[in-house]
Amino acid sequence: MAELKVSVVAADQEVWSGAASMVVARTTEGEIGILPGHEPMLAILAKGEVRLTVVGGGSVSANAEDGFLSVSQDVVTIVARNASLVGS
Repeated sequence: MAELKVSVVAADQEVWSGAASMVVARTTEGEIGILPGHEPMLAILAKGEVRLTVVGGGSVSANAEDGFLSVSQDVVTIVARNASLVGS
């Protein structure tokens, strides 16, 4: 099964990294879902939650604001001035 390599990074630390089967994030253009094989893109994040479906089951959510999301060759990088895992 194809997977995404995902990194969620705040200005001062890496918040989460790992393999995911899907990423959902809010951008200034609206909510976007990213699956393996997604075309390359760069988007500006809107304040909101980033939801990750982790390979092998489970999910991770993070709040992120003031940043961007990039996708290239099944690598998703979310860089935000402020980012933190939900519930931590």
